[in-house]
Order: sequence, then C-alpha cells, then structure tokens
Amino acid sequence: MKISRIAQVGAVAAVAALALAGCAANEVPAGGSTDAPTTSDLSGEIAGGGASSQEVAVTAWTSGFQIANPDVTITYDPAGSGAGRESFQAGAFPFAGSDRAFKIEELEAGPFDGCVDGSGIIELPTYISPIAVIFNVEGVDALNLDAATIAGMFSGAITKWNDPAIAALNEGVELPDLAVTPVHRADDSGTTENFTDYLFQAAPEAWTAEPDGVWPLDSGEAAQGTSGVVSAVAGGNGTVGYADASRAAEEGLSTAAVQVGDEFVAYSPEAAAAIVDASPFEEGRGEGDLAIALDRTSEEAGVYPIVLVSYMIACQEYADPAVAPIVKGYLQFVASPEGQDAAAAAAGNAPISETLREQIDAAIETIVTD
Repeated sequence: MKISRIAQVGAVAAVAALALAGCAANEVPAGGSTDAPTTSDLSGEIAGGGASSQEVAVTAWTSGFQIANPDVTITYDPAGSGAGRESFQAGAFPFAGSDRAFKIEELEAGPFDGCVDGSGIIELPTYISPIAVIFNVEGVDALNLDAATIAGMFSGAITKWNDPAIAALNEGVELPDLAVTPVHRADDSGTTENFTDYLFQAAPEAWTAEPDGVWPLDSGEAAQGTSGVVSAVAGGNGTVGYADASRAAEEGLSTAAVQVGDEFVAYSPEAAAAIVDASPFEEGRGEGDLAIALDRTSEEAGVYPIVLVSYMIACQEYADPAVAPIVKGYLQFVASPEGQDAAAAAAGNAPISETLREQIDAAIETIVTD
C-alpha cells in the first residue's frame, strides 16, 4: 500500500528554540491564530515525552490545542525516542513521540502497562522531516557527499577533511588538512536509527552495522539529544553530525547535499515528502499501527533519502480512562490541517498528505473514550 503524495511546503520559517515546559493556554501557536474556538468540555493534565526532533512541532501543537481547550495542560519531555517509548510502555506517559515505530517483536513482547491488556496501540506518522548532515569547517560553507563517504566519516575510515573521497565530490572547494570529528547521539534515538538505516541501505559496503537507535560504533564523540549534537558541532572545528533539519536551520549550521542517482540533493520538506510518498507501510501490523518502511535507495529526482518519520504513539484503550479524551483530542489536532500547518511554519517539516490524514484519523478513532 503506497502513501499518496504529501502536500508540499513552499517556505521554511526558521524559529528560535522554544521551551517545552507546559505551554500556557493563552500562547499563540507558531503559524496559527487566535481564532480557534475556546469552548471545550475537556479538562485535565497529561504529560508525554520522547523524540527531541519533534520539539518545535510539539510546542506548536500543544499551544494551539490549549488555546482551543483552555482547561487542558499538556507537557512534553524531549528526552529522546528511546526514553519516550520506555516511559510509554511502562505506563508513565499516556502518549509518546518516537522517531521510529515499535518493532514487531517489541509489540509481541509487551506489556504496555498504561493500556488495557489486548487493546493494542496506535502509531501515527504525524511528523515528517529531513535529517541534515551538519558540519563546521572554517572556510567551508557547503559540500556534496555520497553515502559511502558519509559512512567513512562516521565510522572513522575517513579521518581528514581533505581526504580524496571528499575532494573528488567537491571540485574547487579548498578543504583543510583538519581532523574529521564525528558527533553522534549518546541516547537511544530514533534519529540515530534513521540515520544508520540510511547508511546501511545506501552504503552497505562501507557501513555494515545494522540500523539501531543506539550508536553502534566506538568512533566519534557522543552528545545528549538533538540539542547536544547541534551544540557540539557548532562549538567545534572539523566536526560533523546529524540532526533534525529544523534544528540545523535554527543554528545556521552548514549542511551537505546528498548524492541521489547522478545529482546532489539538499534537504528540504519537499524532498523529504517525496521519499515518504514513494514508501509502503510495513507489513504484519495491527489496526491503527501506521509504521512506514522507508526506501533509502530511491534514485527518483529530487528525493532526499535521509529522512525521519516521527510518530505519536498512544493506547487504543487506556487503563485510566480519564486520559483517553484528552489524548484523542490532542492527536486529532496534531493531524488536522491547522496543526500540521502550525508545525510546518515553526519547524519546517512536511505536512502529511490528505490520504495519510484520513488513515491517521481512522486510527485515532479507535481510541476508546466511553
């Protein structure tokens, strides 16, 4: 089953980093308005957490939802995808953000303490964004890189910025005799899993470690969360890392264009949307589990292959039924055109397509609120 083409965003708004301590009910969402209705029967407080890649988007979603529902407070801890999945599975969070879906074997192993036994979970691909290869090399503003060269830089096989492999892809660029310092995530991260999945699929000879949310090698420096990687790359000289593209744009970091077929493609929401558009859903999953199997080896023109699809994860039936209406309403806002447009304006991600929205809305409807 293919996902229909995602609506493209014509411009990316760079925004300052936004704090995620619970947004105030009167806060205007980025890209949103104060015209949202304020009549709501919902009240209460819930706390979620997980993927730091979604940090800016979650702020916009939470802010907009709380304007429409002034008696609701939602907080989100961007501690990383792994922490979010673990907290959700333990019942500490009624919803989580994750840059990968639960694996089928994880679903089978269970349990999910916050959900009614046997009810299942939903996984919603509501945040689509490119992962940028970011670097900080004095005097170098832009580079072209292919998958094998990126793999070599992060594995330790390529140790100097003037290595012939980099030079061959960047004729006319003066590359320094400077050590390559790769920076990777220290935490269990869906961004890491997506990045290593790209290397594993696109450069199998240069990168043999299987995709994993935990960095699989001893090479390089480790930094906590998206913010840690961005800060480490920005604070060094000769550093290279990977991060959600919205954060790279905020910090003004240099980014690499990636080889796809015979061209080099810079990241953009449109290019990220194109590869998701061409990828199928994973097989063998239950109703409401909309995990996507990304094809990193596509050579279609304009496709950017290093992309993450970040999920909102929730129970179909909650052990504590009081949280269900809030979670359901919040996820409906996240998937709505208003919510998606607000996130895109703030974070530069690609809004979901109408077809995918219909499938997500159907999954949300399986949440039991009676």
